[in-house]
Amino acid sequence: MSLAAIADGINANMPKSGFEWSLKFDCGDDGVIVLADGVASTEDRDTDCTIKLTTENLTKLLLGKLNPMTSVMTGKLKVSGNAGVAMKLGSLLKG
Repeated sequence: MSLAAIADGINANMPKSGFEWSLKFDCGDDGVIVLADGVASTEDRDTDCTIKLTTENLTKLLLGKLNPMTSVMTGKLKVSGNAGVAMKLGSLLKG
């Protein structure tokens, strides 16, 4: 699945999620998805928090098939910036 398609899927939940911060999923050479100002886009910008992971793991995370805490501990996910924002991601995932 392309990052643009993933961003479109996230946009379906953004208005009702209450997610008010900015967060970047950095998928390396595949690109980024930035959640900010109530929308998800593939345009890179500075954010409150960055989560580095593979596109495959991003897909699993969004489908609820990847445990975020375990993934951080095992190095599948790397969080930088305001980790509190990453904790708020649950409001979007449950959207």
